[in-house]
Amino acid sequence: MIALRVYRLLPPGVRRHLLRLLPEQHRLGIVRTLTRPRGGETLHPIGARVLVSDDGVRAEAEVVAAATPLQMWHRNLTAVTSTLESAGIEYHCVRHDDYLRSSVAVLDDQREAVRRLVDSAPLLSGAQVRVVEVRPDRDQPDLEPTEVIQVWFPVTDMRAGVVLGAQFACEIEMWTRVGDLVRAPRHNAVIDEAPAQAQPVRVAAALLSHFVPEADDHTYGTRRDLAVRAPDRVSFPIDAVYTWVDGADPEWRERKQAAMGTPDAALHAIAANTSRYHNRDELRYSMRSLHSFAPWLRKIFVVTDSQLPSWLDPDHPMVTVVSHADLFADLDGLSSFNSHAIESRLHRIEGLAEHFLYLNDDVFLGRPLLPTHFFHANGIAKFFPSPAQFGLGEATPGDLPVNAAGKNNRRHIQRHFGVTITQKMKHTPFALRRSIMQQIEATLPAEVTATARHRFRDHRDLSIPSSLHQYWAYLTAQAVPGEIEYEYADLGHPATPARLAELLAHRDRDVFCLNDTDSDPRTFQEQERMLAEVLPRYLPFPAPFELPEEEVARRRELGASALWRQSAGVDRYTGQVDAQTTPSLPTARQVDAATLPALRVGPRSDAPTLPSTPRESP
Repeated sequence: MIALRVYRLLPPGVRRHLLRLLPEQHRLGIVRTLTRPRGGETLHPIGARVLVSDDGVRAEAEVVAAATPLQMWHRNLTAVTSTLESAGIEYHCVRHDDYLRSSVAVLDDQREAVRRLVDSAPLLSGAQVRVVEVRPDRDQPDLEPTEVIQVWFPVTDMRAGVVLGAQFACEIEMWTRVGDLVRAPRHNAVIDEAPAQAQPVRVAAALLSHFVPEADDHTYGTRRDLAVRAPDRVSFPIDAVYTWVDGADPEWRERKQAAMGTPDAALHAIAANTSRYHNRDELRYSMRSLHSFAPWLRKIFVVTDSQLPSWLDPDHPMVTVVSHADLFADLDGLSSFNSHAIESRLHRIEGLAEHFLYLNDDVFLGRPLLPTHFFHANGIAKFFPSPAQFGLGEATPGDLPVNAAGKNNRRHIQRHFGVTITQKMKHTPFALRRSIMQQIEATLPAEVTATARHRFRDHRDLSIPSSLHQYWAYLTAQAVPGEIEYEYADLGHPATPARLAELLAHRDRDVFCLNDTDSDPRTFQEQERMLAEVLPRYLPFPAPFELPEEEVARRRELGASALWRQSAGVDRYTGQVDAQTTPSLPTARQVDAATLPALRVGPRSDAPTLPSTPRESP
């Protein structure tokens, strides 16, 4: 206990320095003991109710198998509006800047009736209810503090480590009637004063929160004059793209070894190191983070060297797996072991949206985000410069590949725009536009094609989506610098266990990256234990495109290349697809938010069941 108190009094930098003195195999366990992140070792059964800390409140939460912030937003808003409708109380939904909480307005003369209702309505049995005071912003001196009633159903995972609760509450606010007008008690995103008489309408949920995707088919009641589309809402489709490899796959290793023996495979020391291709299931949790924290994404493309993750359902409509053979079809369709080369072809993915996020599998969203974290509503992209630099001078074979590519990018930026770039980009999701990548290829055809032909990283490469695109877009008025709360951790760094424990405890980053730059293979086992400790706790709820665990265990024995052939109907020796006997991998299809899996949450057994999202089998 004394050690715990002393540790918490120390500045983070001192904590991390002291932890470097500990044996590697004990660092994470000791740090977790000292920081005490939420959740323990006890596994609670689904449906149990456990005490949790929820926004400073000690509350009873239901243990569920799966849940997302969007599902809880709907859950709480639907419960409140259904309760008001059943009691005959008029209301209208209001859009506020807090995109994670919904808001329902009721006339002030119904205040007492509403309070009695939330305490006794069967539909709200099991809900948390509290009255909170909301103070106006500094730029609203004419408004007085007001009270709102918050209603929410807290849920948690089996370890009670993640709580989806008050953050997604539905708030009931009281509007005042003054003559022929009604006035809002606090500022909202549409109107603060309106005629008392208004036509009631039902509107798409997307008009009530920028977090809700356009494809969401839920509707809610409001006034016609509040049913407006905001100019700052992103309404264009946004996709996500990953590049992924399983370096433990024997068939892939054969392909890599054969490629390393070719005459043009002159390699930098880290261009083909083992850690670059090591798979620790990061992709699984990174895609979970998108499903949970970015429901506005249309679909996810996973680019692989004819491999398939054992846990991924390739038939799920939200996911499309793309092979190197497709991306490099005009260059003999050979496997590539060069991320710069693969990235140079992303804009060639069939069906990819104009606006998309490109992520490495070691990048994770840390909390619910809006599309405007990455794109303005007018289509302009955002990028996040890093203070790190790639050095002056021309690229040489001795440069780190990332620095060499940055120097090559600089040469072209200087030639076309007359400015000199020196900074790298933060290792976050990269907000990209397909048309800009096409423009770069049209302007630099020889250089882009040469990068695509390098099967391993080469000092002549360009790094297009992770650097060149950002500067090119900025200098053609199609991108601007942005800000993002970001955490970077190198898995091989002694301080990383402390950083990860703090990340688990606070969950205060928009994005985090768990990068493996050039680790000693002897540390892989410890790093795997570290990630196996952190990622399932940070992102415990599976996504609908994940297969059941018993099936995953069986598929792991086959290998990623064999799973690809099994899914695509490819014969290993002929390389041909038998379309008559085995269906090909799915084509890209738009995902309707209504196909998300049903959520095992809700009122206690003595209350009626609310309408929920239809269940979708994995």
